[in-house]
Amino acid sequence: MLSYLYVFIGGGLGAISRFGVGNIVNKFTVSGFPLGTFAANILSCIIMGLVLYFSVGTKWLNDDLKLLLIVGYCGGFSTFSTFSIETLDLFRTGQSLIACLNILLSVVICIAILYLLVQKKAG
Repeated sequence: MLSYLYVFIGGGLGAISRFGVGNIVNKFTVSGFPLGTFAANILSCIIMGLVLYFSVGTKWLNDDLKLLLIVGYCGGFSTFSTFSIETLDLFRTGQSLIACLNILLSVVICIAILYLLVQKKAG
C-alpha cells in the first residue's frame, strides 16, 4: 500500500513541475508549436534516463525510489494526453505540418534520449 503513496507523491510533484515548465516556456515563446508540452516531455525523458543510467549496477535506487521518481514523478511530468490533444488541435486548425513535426520530434527525441542514456550504461 505504501507503493501507491510513493507514486501519488511523485505524480503530484511531476504534475506541478509540468505545469510550471509549460507556463514558463509558453510565456517566453510565441509559436504555433506546443513548446511547453514538448519541453516537459523532453525533460521528463532526460530525468528518467539519468535515473536509469545512475541506477544500473548500484543499490542506491530501491524499488520505492523507482516508484517515486520513474512511475510517479516522470509519469506526472510527461504528458501524452496533452501532447495528443495539442497535436489534434494542430490538425483541426489546418497546421498539419506542425502537427506532424510535433509527433516526429517528440517521439524520436524522447526515445533517442532514453536509448542513448540507457544504452551507454549497458554497453
